[in-house]
Amino acid sequence: MGLSPLLSKGIIKVLDNEPVPDVVWVESGEPAELVNRAAEAFGGMGRFISKGDVVVVKPNIGWDRIPESAANTNPDLVAQIVRLCLDTGAKRVKVFDRTTNNPLRCYRNSQIETKAEAAGAKVLQVRDHRFKSVTLRQGSVLKEWPIYRDYLEADKVINVPVAKHHSMCNVTLGLKNLMGVMGGPRGEIHNGFDTKLVDITSEILPTLTIIDAYRIMTGNGPSGGSMSDVDKRRTLIMSPCTVTADYVSASLFKIEPDRVGYIREAVSRGVNRYDVSNLNIKKISL
Repeated sequence: MGLSPLLSKGIIKVLDNEPVPDVVWVESGEPAELVNRAAEAFGGMGRFISKGDVVVVKPNIGWDRIPESAANTNPDLVAQIVRLCLDTGAKRVKVFDRTTNNPLRCYRNSQIETKAEAAGAKVLQVRDHRFKSVTLRQGSVLKEWPIYRDYLEADKVINVPVAKHHSMCNVTLGLKNLMGVMGGPRGEIHNGFDTKLVDITSEILPTLTIIDAYRIMTGNGPSGGSMSDVDKRRTLIMSPCTVTADYVSASLFKIEPDRVGYIREAVSRGVNRYDVSNLNIKKISL
């Protein structure tokens, strides 16, 4: 996980003959340039999004907080992801989340609604009647769970969590962010959380996970509230494998991935696409 010596010489150049990385780590930039460079390292957003696709961009909009609090995904990052999808030829981009606080206030005060719409997205409020029961083929405890229909019907999904502390599960990252497309009682998932989260998420893994670490919340998560708990890292981690993105992102908090129960559970059950003990990580410093 150490930084490449090439970083001391500036931006790592993407070479045509380089293998496609498993995960890209970009640092020292602003939200739009972070995601632009990460996408370039994979060969462009066209590697993931095709012309005519209906795309869901799923940020964390769960909390009635301003962007500086790091409780929700950075709105400028969400907006740029929307633009990249549309520029690649996506037919439509939808943005939504099942919030914890009042949804109208969350959407407004996070600034995600305004900025995503300005970028061309259709920002939706989650409606209870649009959840559909899904069979969990790899479920260990849970055998079915309701998932939001717009998520299920999308051609491609981009999962965009903000990296932050969580009082129950240590940190919240990509797998945990998918709770925002789950219906049903959240309290039922919290009992035996690690197993149940992997039961559900193993069935609904996204096309791409982009971890927002422009600002991270280092304590009192997931809602936060104190600026003393916010650390501005100006970093982004991107991978087609959510488990891999989470595994690498644990280092933002200086913890081993196996200390995060749901990451440990996912790896033990083989939900990861790549061998996490031998990852091809591309690091870029802007």
